[in-house]
Amino acid sequence: MTQTETATVVIIGGGVVGCAVAMELSGRYEDVFLLEEMPQLGMAASSRNSGVIHSGIYYPTGSRKARLCVEGNRLTYEFCEAHGVPHRRTGKVVVAASTGEEPQLEALLHRGQENGVAGLRIIDGQELRAREPHVEGRAALEVPSAGLVVSEELVKAYARVARDRGANLLTHAKVSALEPAGRALRVTSERGTIDARAVVNCAGLFADEVAALTGETRHRIQPVRGDYCEVAPAKAHLVHSLVYPLPDPRGMSLGLHLTKTLWGTLLVGPTAQVVSSKTDYESGRVPVAVFARDVRRLLPELEEEDLRPAYSGIRAKLASAIPQQGEQTKEISDFVIERDPRLPGIIHLIGIESPGLTSAYALAREVTAMVRETLS
Repeated sequence: MTQTETATVVIIGGGVVGCAVAMELSGRYEDVFLLEEMPQLGMAASSRNSGVIHSGIYYPTGSRKARLCVEGNRLTYEFCEAHGVPHRRTGKVVVAASTGEEPQLEALLHRGQENGVAGLRIIDGQELRAREPHVEGRAALEVPSAGLVVSEELVKAYARVARDRGANLLTHAKVSALEPAGRALRVTSERGTIDARAVVNCAGLFADEVAALTGETRHRIQPVRGDYCEVAPAKAHLVHSLVYPLPDPRGMSLGLHLTKTLWGTLLVGPTAQVVSSKTDYESGRVPVAVFARDVRRLLPELEEEDLRPAYSGIRAKLASAIPQQGEQTKEISDFVIERDPRLPGIIHLIGIESPGLTSAYALAREVTAMVRETLS
């Protein structure tokens, strides 16, 4: 772009949510632009995760996370089937390793049922061993609607449909200014200037920084890194699908879990470590010995020498969701989806961490309804 363009909507951020929003909006409006600062779409959290299609059992009843995850679960499977995105409805088990954890399992069951998750049931240790012979546990919550998707391919598919519908998806387009220009909203990026009628901030880890361009600073993102290890091929047979512990009561993560990928490898992770940089994927990685110690509670046959470091990802966690010193429990925080108080034509999506991948299509529908109100 060499001069000021005009657009109906500009989307800032080309991760899985931004691409899903572009897909939905381009089906309704012409002149939809998506601006992504990286060289390719989906290079950050959207492709550095477990690739799990979540069911909606963990999130507070009535929250956006609960509602959009349950809806997104259905929409994601339907989209993947229709567009040839590699996926599988594997189901998963959430394991109570000791008798003292069984009440927490019951509480998770009831929350999932309240959230509308179908097919949940608690199985005893014998039935758990029949399903996962090498996993130790007193009981488990069986979650049949959970599954796996190749997250990079999901991003590409949303982007492909968006392009086919006429959306303009631009990379190397970091946004540096966001301000009013008469009745329009002026978005300045490395690729030029666009005057838009509506703007959607889907910038992931940097959504708070994009919001700050308008003076909106109420929500701050604290990056939380998750490291993964891969299990040696000779031990990959020890797990058949998805095996989770009970979630971290501090709300930091869903726990160090075991993921049998669609291509047959076995992953352990992610950890949850507060870091200072939103691009720090390597320094101070969690030692393999810590992975081995923690995961053997579920999978005793796994030894430290069976693990090797894999990739890392960084969650866009709200700073307000980080437990303070001495805080032992904390409710899972919700997605922030709201209009800019100064410029209501801008919609901010902030703190879109897990289950953002699963919820992306449902989030896109919700945002599209808000954009429709703006443009009406």
